Amino acid sequence: MKPVQIGVIGTGSISAMHLNSYEKNEEATIYAVCDLNEERARKTAEKYGAEKVYTDYRELLADPNIEAVSICTWNNSHAEISIAALEAGKHVLVEKPLCRTVEEALKVQEAVEKSGKILQVGFVRRYDTNAQLLKGLADKGEFGEIYYAKAQTFRRLGNPGGWFSDIKRSGGGPLIDIGVHVIDLCWYLMGRPKPVSISANTYRKLGNRSNIKDLSFYKAADYDAERNTVEDLANAIIRFENGASLMVDVSFTLHAKKDETTVRLFGEKGGIEVEPETLIVSEMNDRIVNIYPQTDHKSFEFNSAFQNEINHFVDNVKNGTEPISPVQDGVEIMKILCGIYESAAKGEEVKL
Repeated sequence: MKPVQIGVIGTGSISAMHLNSYEKNEEATIYAVCDLNEERARKTAEKYGAEKVYTDYRELLADPNIEAVSICTWNNSHAEISIAALEAGKHVLVEKPLCRTVEEALKVQEAVEKSGKILQVGFVRRYDTNAQLLKGLADKGEFGEIYYAKAQTFRRLGNPGGWFSDIKRSGGGPLIDIGVHVIDLCWYLMGRPKPVSISANTYRKLGNRSNIKDLSFYKAADYDAERNTVEDLANAIIRFENGASLMVDVSFTLHAKKDETTVRLFGEKGGIEVEPETLIVSEMNDRIVNIYPQTDHKSFEFNSAFQNEINHFVDNVKNGTEPISPVQDGVEIMKILCGIYESAAKGEEVKL
């Protein structure tokens, strides 16, 4: 069988992870790239040997040679392009989040069901080796019922600005950009229980802190210190139908001494930590033991996880198999994200 012909829509920073991973996969060929910025698209095509360059995603989708696409655009275009790609008969890998609203998510799900094509949501943390190790153990009941999880991802100075801080394009700030990763990871390891209620807060107190000197941080290509319409910080407690709960807090900027990410889950028979280091807590011979799995990386490794994600997508396209991050999960995560924003806006708990 010939390699899967891939089109990549959007050639901003995250697209490099897709492109590098496709390039290393012998079952895929980067056939076309598309970006509103033609110069950037052409440079990307030259770098990766793509035959075609487009500035309109509709023209790319009309190309019959393309079998599957990666969507690496602003969040506000995810739903529109995903639906158009599915209707054009293409398989889709769309970057997280699936979109910006539950309504958009349900429309994407409907398009998937009508098309019979694959849509894989880019929940890359699921594809990390350590996450898969822990998921396998959880599914075998090694930790018993996982009833509580706590996730935190703090940036003390990390508002990227640009489209990331423009709520019309992003749909939100740190919650929808980086918080989605740890929320999804916890929910996935907990067995994807149905969320039923959320109580949350968001804060806009610090802005992008462009006044800070002598500390560098990632800035979007269209960084503008004057534009910031997203939250600095979000926190929430999410309750699930099975009685389990998840607490999460996430920031772009905060008066904290350092950036910090922690992900911990607690079950009846054992506990696990995914960040800052993979750890299993259990009992042996009436003693508490801390177990450190021996893998290549102590915690999340971005490059290898992305390669696993792309390999999984290509395999699904070739074999017609279902991804481990299907559209249905993208919809549920959008319900949680939007529920957090709704609860914070109302100042009260919301039912899902």
